[in-house]
Amino acid sequence: MSSESLSEVHHSVSTSKRKGWKRIISFLGPAYLVSVGYMDPGNWATDIAGGSKFGYQLIWVLLMSNLIALLLQSLSARLGIVRGLDLAQASRQAYPKWVNLPLFVLAQTAIIACDLAEIIGMAIGLQLLFGLPLIWGISITLLDTILLLFLLNKGMRAMEGFIVSMVFIVGIAFLAEMFIVEPAAGEILQGLKPSVLSGDALYIAIGIIGATVMPHNLYLHSSLVQTRKIERSNKGIREALKFNLIDTTVALNLAFFVNAAILILAAAAFYRNGLHEVAEIQDAHKLLENIFGSIAPALFAIALIAAGQSSTVTGTLAGQIVMEGHINLRIQPWLRRLITRLLAIAPAFFTILHFGDDALGGLLVLSQVVLSLQLGFAVIPLIHFTSDKKLMKNFAIPVWVKIIAWTSALLIVVLNVKLVMEEIASWSEGSNGWIVQLIVVPLAVLVGFLLLYVFVRPLVPRIAGQRTIVPHGDALEIGNIEKIDYERIGIAVDFSKNDRNTIRHALIQGGKDAHYYLIHVVETAAARYHGAGAMDHETQSDQQNLQKYIENLNELGFDASLSIGFGGTARAIATIAREKELDLLVMGAHGHSGVKDLIFGTTVDAVRHRVTIPVLIIR
Repeated sequence: MSSESLSEVHHSVSTSKRKGWKRIISFLGPAYLVSVGYMDPGNWATDIAGGSKFGYQLIWVLLMSNLIALLLQSLSARLGIVRGLDLAQASRQAYPKWVNLPLFVLAQTAIIACDLAEIIGMAIGLQLLFGLPLIWGISITLLDTILLLFLLNKGMRAMEGFIVSMVFIVGIAFLAEMFIVEPAAGEILQGLKPSVLSGDALYIAIGIIGATVMPHNLYLHSSLVQTRKIERSNKGIREALKFNLIDTTVALNLAFFVNAAILILAAAAFYRNGLHEVAEIQDAHKLLENIFGSIAPALFAIALIAAGQSSTVTGTLAGQIVMEGHINLRIQPWLRRLITRLLAIAPAFFTILHFGDDALGGLLVLSQVVLSLQLGFAVIPLIHFTSDKKLMKNFAIPVWVKIIAWTSALLIVVLNVKLVMEEIASWSEGSNGWIVQLIVVPLAVLVGFLLLYVFVRPLVPRIAGQRTIVPHGDALEIGNIEKIDYERIGIAVDFSKNDRNTIRHALIQGGKDAHYYLIHVVETAAARYHGAGAMDHETQSDQQNLQKYIENLNELGFDASLSIGFGGTARAIATIAREKELDLLVMGAHGHSGVKDLIFGTTVDAVRHRVTIPVLIIR
């Protein structure tokens, strides 16, 4: 199987055939998919809280967060373009297996936490707009998995078009609300001036940074840039870096304007009217209706749905990237995305059923804390990888960028560690504080040591050891080629028109010196229950057909015998292969297709995972 990042769409967008502005546009898109993570419901919660409580005072924090995000996302794009690796793949090469497993668990947990925030946000939006109960809204979000599969089948450009349209809806909705609430321009400019933060302002500022710079976006961006097929020369790489920097700058600045619009909306609508404790998205919607009538809250709910919908699509893509990158595990795309979504939906369902709808706000905050905990594990390796002159060659980041990047990383890690420590302290004061002391605190300490190791290992050459530079490992010496003589060859047949081609290819492999076992599996209910004792009409008919194949082969001078299996096709074929000690198994690539293939899977895939001998698949 291919080991490219997001192999379904890898190098699927051509850039070489376009000229002028069309060539520039061909590179635009990946950063827009990333930017939706910077305007998700988690951002909404922190922006609304900051604007309602402190007015325009925290706009400069948003701007600083956006600049840090711009730097880190450009580094992520640089890694993907120059080395042809996403962040998870690069981590698998740089760190041992025992480190990559917890890195995968942390990254997947962060993605689930992020997905949880999107699910809650979209469910709230559906409730606000249509009066739909939250638990129904959460159930509807399962359909996102089907939507993502549809978009991927349509190609990368279709997915990017969908995301851009969602971002456009969010932007238009808030632009319209800006005209409705009429914010004070002078006070907005004043909010861009940095100020000393303390108490609640510092807490909310940390929340804004934690919600803005999301770890899964760094994995995602390093993979999405590889959907562009570029010329692998110095000139081609430099051009790709330049155009992707433009893409990143435009997309993230649009995300900044959306976040700033939410904060400005909260400041103008709530802070100005003395409503300083608006922390819930539902409260903001209700108050907007009380102050400005029905248009503003409707726009607010539509934007929330669009933001949640687009963010869930990119979050599930990030889940694929970290699974394949960190632990090299590949499963069916629809199943992987369904698992990610179910893992995110489960805590939301439990919270509503056990604690009620009002507890979702607390779950939203918890999801942001989980995100903040994982952030350092993405940022620190990213800076290490893009600074390495041995691996990045002429495209390693310069010293001044390195200084800014490490300063930003230190700021993010310190602030997020502070946030996590405060959350743990608040949990410890509850009735179940002993659980926190026995489980959460030791776990947090272990995570801290892991973060320290991730930082130190690339700095010490002796510990870092010999690293693989190429994405798929070092090429091996082929050596002398000796002819392989297959003596016992199994041929899976099903009496379809494909059998002739399958048998012909099998005979070519072994010639007249091999013995051929024609394998057929009877799948009737009687065969499943009675096994070899089943002598129903279908079993007898299949035996007769197999005997005709045997007689035909014998007439042609080939040595052949029949083997009938019963019950599950894949299990029966694998059992016969072991019992007959086959050297080679030949199968036709026919079977289920379309919806049946999605539900039942293919016999070929199931068999090849059960046998240890070579399998020749004939189309």
